[in-house]
Order: sequence, then structure tokens, then C-alpha cells
Amino acid sequence: MQVKKPSAIAHLGPPLTRRQFLGVSALGLAALSLPGLSWQAGAQEVRYGFTHPHPAAYYTQLAGRLVRCDLCPRNCEVLEGDRGECGVRENRGGKYITLAYGNPTAVHIDPIEKKPLFHVLPGTASYSIATAGCNLHCAFCQNWEISQARPEETYNFDLPAAAIVQAAKETNCPSIAHTYVEPIIFYEYMIDIARLSPAAGIINVCHSAGYINRKPLEELCRYLQAACVDLKGFTEEFYQKLVGASLAPVLEALKIFRQKGVHLEIVNLIIPQFNDNPRDLEKMCLWIRDELGPLTPLHFSRFYPLFKMKQHYPTPVSTLEKAREIALKTGLKYVYLGNLPQNPAENTYCHHCGQLIISRRGYLIGEVKLKDGRCNFCGAAIPGIWRQPQPA
Repeated sequence: MQVKKPSAIAHLGPPLTRRQFLGVSALGLAALSLPGLSWQAGAQEVRYGFTHPHPAAYYTQLAGRLVRCDLCPRNCEVLEGDRGECGVRENRGGKYITLAYGNPTAVHIDPIEKKPLFHVLPGTASYSIATAGCNLHCAFCQNWEISQARPEETYNFDLPAAAIVQAAKETNCPSIAHTYVEPIIFYEYMIDIARLSPAAGIINVCHSAGYINRKPLEELCRYLQAACVDLKGFTEEFYQKLVGASLAPVLEALKIFRQKGVHLEIVNLIIPQFNDNPRDLEKMCLWIRDELGPLTPLHFSRFYPLFKMKQHYPTPVSTLEKAREIALKTGLKYVYLGNLPQNPAENTYCHHCGQLIISRRGYLIGEVKLKDGRCNFCGAAIPGIWRQPQPA
């Protein structure tokens, strides 16, 4: 079996890839001086495969040792010895287990803005993790080396939930981010990490596609403080053709995040000729305004050719600017453009008085003109998480 070497992994020993170097350099840190990586190097060895199969949550035992996974809308029915669509959940003797628990293949310290979360503890570092696997198959995935792999095909760390929380604490990261792939596939691991985090004064955030069933999502919302959700397009055709999923469950998940009080930001990667139709963009923005509220931050992100779409072309800047114009006209107040460093649309302007309250250049943060979550100029409350909680 060929072992895949994911570019997102935090390697111990071998040189950092260009992507890794740029990622840590965004924080202004030399790669070898990153406390998180030195902590790993002193305590862990990287290896491939999985070592700790863990009971899975949310499944139903059926006749003949068949199981149905109830975690995501795929509701996979899995024969004994087989796995679900995500590649990390396996039927063993009629019991469902996860091979992703405590088995991250990527461990990084990132700027929180990389998630992207612009209204969460700006300028801070986020202890970011991912395992192999995903319940979606996006043709444009930027982390396909790990998202489309199985746990036995990647190099991994053996890190229980408590070790992740301790590492985040030791490296002065006020948040833990479940990211890079769809974190729903390591749901049990994410939940246990999030349960332990309040004692250390650490919040949990995730970057998700929102492809999850209601009951497990409602439980997750009890422990999660913020979510950045990929709303990949606004037509069923787009989801079926390029994602291998459907739109309706994602819209339902977005409403649940909002109802449960989780801080929510949305990312829409605009791919030319596929989801850049102005009418569809307008419909999406109107839906966000009406269902989630006009203060919901929306990030339009620039597409670059990756994975199965390497022959396509990047999103024209004019397309992104037009999308932002459409969003603002519908009444959305916080509309950002991503993958466009030094563009004014990276900045945050108060929705009430229009003053610049957070300036950005890429992942670098300038002045933050907020006090207790309110605009310094007019006193308007700005949606987001602006202060790290005290240890419980």
C-alpha cells in the first residue's frame, strides 16, 4: 500500500514544505521555534496508521450485523468489515468504531484569521488539528492529500484529547481549531477535546462544510463556541456535481448553528463558471440575511486550481468584487474577500457608523478599535468573540 504524505502535516524531523513555512511565517515565527512543534518533538513520534479504534457515536444497529451511520446526511449503511463514505468509520462485528480518534495527521499553530474567523479573538494563534478522511469529495479541495485519504494512509500523531488541550495551553493558544478536513468525521475526538477545554480557558472553533445531521450537531453546539461554514454554492446542481452531496442539509445546519448561539461565519469559494452566477449569489446573500441575520460575516474566497480542477483558472478579482457588491446591496454588513492580500475588503468596518475597527494585511492585524466588543467610535455591539474566557 502506498503511504500518502499530506502537505498539511506538522512533520517532525524532515524539512517543512513551502506551504508549512508560509503558514507558520504568517505568525512571524521561525518554524523550528514554534512551541507546538517542539512540544510534539519532545513527546511524540510521527507514524502512519491508527492505533486506538474508538466507539463511534450516532449509529443504529440493523439486522445481519449491518449498521447505519446517523452522523451525517449520507446515512451510510455499512456491512460488517466495511467503512462509511468518510473512510474513517468501520463496522466491526455489528459495532461501529472510528479510526480517527486521537489520531491527527495535521497539527499546526495558525492565525485564527486563517480559518477564516475574522470576528473571533483577532490576532491570536489557534491550535489547529485534523485527521485523515472526509465525508465530502470536493473536486476543488485544497487539502485533498489528507481529506481523501484513510487513516492508515497518512502519517499521524498519537494525541489523546487531554494532550491537545495541554498543548494549546502551553503554546498560549486561546483557541483550538478543528479544521483542514471536515471535522465532523472526527466528531467524537472533537467533542472530547471541547469538553476538556473550558478548564484551561480555551475555546473551540471549527471550519466545517456543515454536512451533519441535526441531533449530533445540536450536541456539538453545546461545546463549540464558533464555526466557519463553507457554503460552497447555492444550487443543488453545484453540490451534486462538484461536492458529491446536497445543499439542503447544509442550509439546515447553518440555521441550527445560529439558533444554538454558536458564533457563525460563512465562506463561499467562488469558482468561475460554476457558482459565480450573479443571480445565485444574490439569492444566497438574501437567504443569509433573512435566515441568519444581516450581521453574519460572509467571506468570498478566491479559487485557485487544485486537485481535480488544476486545468481551471483562478477567480478574477473583478468577480469577487462584484460578489461583494451584490452582498452589500442585499443588506449584509460584514462582507470580506479572501485570498486577496492587501485588499481593503479584508478590513472590518463598523456596521453602524462605517468606521474602520480592525485593519488587516493578510494574516497580520493592525489596530483593533474595539472595547468590550463595542465600536470605539459609536459604541455599537459588534458580533463575535472578543475576549478569551477565564479557566472554568
